[in-house]
Order: sequence, then structure tokens, then C-alpha cells
Amino acid sequence: MVVTWRAAALMGLGVIPVLLLPANGTVLVWATVVVLVCVVDIVLAASPRRVAVQRRVPGSVRLRAEATSELVLRNASGRRLRAVVRDAWGPSAGAGPGRGRSERVRPASGGSGRHHVDLPDGEAARLPTTLVPTRRGDRAAGGVTIRSLGPLGLAGRQVTLPVPGRLRVLPEFASRKHLPSRLARLREMDGRAAVQIRGEGTEFDSLREYVVGDDVRSIDWRATARRREVVVRTWRPERDRRVMIVLDTGRTSAARVGAADSTGAPRLDSSIEAALLLAALAGHAGDRVELVAFDRTVRSRVVGAAGPRLMPAMAESLATVDPVLLETDWPGVVTQVRTRMTQRALVVLLTTLDPAAVENGLLPVVDQLARNHTVVVASVADEEVAGLRAGRETVSEVYDAAAAARGDLERTAVTTMLRRYGADVVEALPDDLAPRLADEYLALKAAGRL
Repeated sequence: MVVTWRAAALMGLGVIPVLLLPANGTVLVWATVVVLVCVVDIVLAASPRRVAVQRRVPGSVRLRAEATSELVLRNASGRRLRAVVRDAWGPSAGAGPGRGRSERVRPASGGSGRHHVDLPDGEAARLPTTLVPTRRGDRAAGGVTIRSLGPLGLAGRQVTLPVPGRLRVLPEFASRKHLPSRLARLREMDGRAAVQIRGEGTEFDSLREYVVGDDVRSIDWRATARRREVVVRTWRPERDRRVMIVLDTGRTSAARVGAADSTGAPRLDSSIEAALLLAALAGHAGDRVELVAFDRTVRSRVVGAAGPRLMPAMAESLATVDPVLLETDWPGVVTQVRTRMTQRALVVLLTTLDPAAVENGLLPVVDQLARNHTVVVASVADEEVAGLRAGRETVSEVYDAAAAARGDLERTAVTTMLRRYGADVVEALPDDLAPRLADEYLALKAAGRL
């Protein structure tokens, strides 16, 4: 049983006779009348348990994109249903008033996901709730609360019905805005005439006449003998190479970057954006892309997806990946790469350049990977640290600037060691990491290192 504010206001009217005639029993009489009226209102209210509820939810939606959860109510109570219906979702689902309402449904003033319903017996209504999720992963729906009121709106009945629903929130992939410009550079690289590239990761393209300045090692002597003129081979970047993206989901990936008040996104989210852009670019280039999210065990894996299936598989697999508060097992990462990559490949490690984590984890094993593969270590830089370096106004800011500068020196030393062991290093702010990593991939491809 529930009592509305109207009943409370009606009860409050009984205080007025007390102020005017304190000696009489008007208040008791008035309270009795109000209670009786509320009981009658409850009896006349439609039974919320006899309302059939169905939920329709889309399978998935991009982070910060709009989706609609729709409840279908069918009134089988035998009476007119006057109710407030609440479609409950967690805060990160971003529930708000839906669109396209009928005359029988209007938004309630109580907050998101609430609807006023006036439904005759035997009829149905649709109640849409707009969802704009703010976190990746599976967002589960709560129960549906139906508060059925009597004809006077003074009191009624309330019940919460379990109506399951799940919305999978995929990564936002905001970095896709950088894809067209990188694809244009890739097409330019693939379509250049007389591309002279030596080393691994090249494919024979065509023959042409020798000109002064060409590398004599490119001369095709058999073709020269047949044509009686000196001809050289031209090369183009090799396609169908292997690219393995390793996403570090250990404790360092949980650190939030980009905000001084710890409200920024976790480092893992920026790494996911970089992984998606690199996968999209490599997929268009004809390379075979694999992904593994790993800390001490495999949290996610994408293998064998190509063409139009690659990006949906990547998004679906990365949707539920969250940081784990454990140290990453880097020897285990080496094992994962060796198991999957038997030929030379590009191995991209999306992790952190935190000196302590690198020296104790990645540094002892990176040379094992660099012996057989082209290794790129990509990391998110914290823009808050850059802000600390600029502070000089107070003593506290000077100390913060000194600590930030010391941290930069330590990261520079770690970067130098990684490069000495044969790895390329990319470090950039959260919004710049994805395009910088894509540029590194194109540079390696143009240099014939893939």
C-alpha cells in the first residue's frame, strides 16, 4: 500500500480546526474520514500484479550513443490502470525520458525512466526509455516498479516485477575520425610507382628500366639479358602480414588519466581506442590482425576475424574488458605471442611506461620478443603531469614540478632501454595515442619492416 502526497495534504487540512477550536474532536474525525477514503481508493485501484510487462532492449550500442529500452504493458486487471511506472537501470546506463509517447503515456516528474500511464482494461501501451550509457560493458536492467493509484489519486498499490534485460555497451571508437586520413596515406603508399624498398616485409611489384641512382642490387640480370637493356625490380609493401595487439589489463591500466580530480577515463580505455584504430587500418591494408587482453590470464581474444567481421569482433570482445588489480605476467605475454606468432610479425604492446612496472616486468622480456618480431610499445601519457611541470607560483607547485620532471627523466631512461633492446616506443596523451600509433604502423610499413 502506498499513500500519495495528496493524502498527506488532505490530512494536513485537519490541523486548521485544531488551531481555531482546540477543544473539539474534529482532528480525529477528519483523520478517520481521510483513512477511509484512502482505503476505498486502494480497493478501487487496478491490481499491478495483473499487468503483463515485456521488455525490448537492443543487443548492443556504442558508448555514449543513444539506445531505447521499451516496456510493453498490457492491462489485464479488469479495471482502468492509473499508474506511475519506473523502468529501473543503473546510473551508468544513463536512463532518461523516451521519445514517441502515446496519449496514454507521459513522463513523470520523479526522474529518469518514469512514466505516467492511464490505460483502460484489456489494452496495451509502450513505454520508451532513452539510454545513453557512460561506461563500457554489460548494463543490466533492474525491476519494473508499478504504482497503481485509485480514482482519487490518494493511495494505491505498488509492486516491483522482475523483467530481465541486458544492454552491451561497446567501446566508443572515437578515434575512427582519424581513419580516413590514414587510409589515404595507405593507398598512396600502395599505389606509388617505382617504390624502392629493401629489407623484410616486401613483395615484388614490377620491372622497369634502370635509371641513374637505382640500387644495383635491384637489377634483374635475367630480364636484362632477355631485353638487352638494364632493368630493375620494384617493390611494394607486403600485404597479408601478421599483427598481434597485446592489451595490458593489469593494475597499471586502471589508473585514470586526463583529470586532476581522478574523474578521467582509465588508461585502458585509451589503449582500447588505439587498438581499434590500428586494427581497422591494418585490416584495410590486408594484414591479419589478432588481439589478446592479458594480465595473468587471457581476458579477451580475437583470432581469425578478417574483412567486415574484424571490427565487430574487436568491439564485442573489448566491451567487457576491465582492469584487474594484479601485476601483469610478462613472461606469460611472451608465451602467448610465441604460441600464436610462429613467423615474424608486428607485436604491439599497449601498456604503461611507468619506470617501476617496466623495469620489473616488461624490460627483462622485451628482447625475447624483439629477436623474432617487430615490437612497438605504446603508452598513454598523463596530461596532468605536463600541467604539474609548468607550476612555479608556490612552494608546493615547485615541488610538484620537480617531481614531475624527475618522473619524465625516469621514463626517458626506460624508453631508451626499450629502444636499445630493439623495441619502438610511442607515448602520447589520451586523445593522441591512437593516431600516433597508426602513424607508427604506416612508417614501419613504408620502411619495409613489416
